[in-house]
Amino acid sequence: MEPNDETGCVTFLVRHAWLSMRSALAAALAEHELSVQQYGTLLCVQKDPGLTVAEVGRVVGTTRQSANELITGMERAGLVERRPNPKDRRTQQVHLTAGGERRLAEAAPAIRKVENDLEAAFSKPDRVTARAWLAHMVTAVEG
Repeated sequence: MEPNDETGCVTFLVRHAWLSMRSALAAALAEHELSVQQYGTLLCVQKDPGLTVAEVGRVVGTTRQSANELITGMERAGLVERRPNPKDRRTQQVHLTAGGERRLAEAAPAIRKVENDLEAAFSKPDRVTARAWLAHMVTAVEG
């Protein structure tokens, strides 16, 4: 699909871009012993401490069961911890540990470099427009 071809399916163009970016991100994160999903989980839990497992799953685009397995592995690695949810005793909240904060901080420059390299050919206005469009699409989908 050509960028200016409005007859194509933008969903698949976005998916293709994400899959290509994901490969570059995965390579950078491997040096920090993190997967793309683990990094995304650390980011979302840092931004919104106390998310439930189901909420983490929604944010990282996986099922509750898969998120539970992801978080269990991250707990074993000392990156996150679960705490009782004071509002709902049937669920637990996920929080970063000091180790999770440290790993996230160590990996962030590598991710910024990958993103900067991928956006290098974009003008500043194009970067602003692309980011605004992506944010708008998230808002439109999440309602």
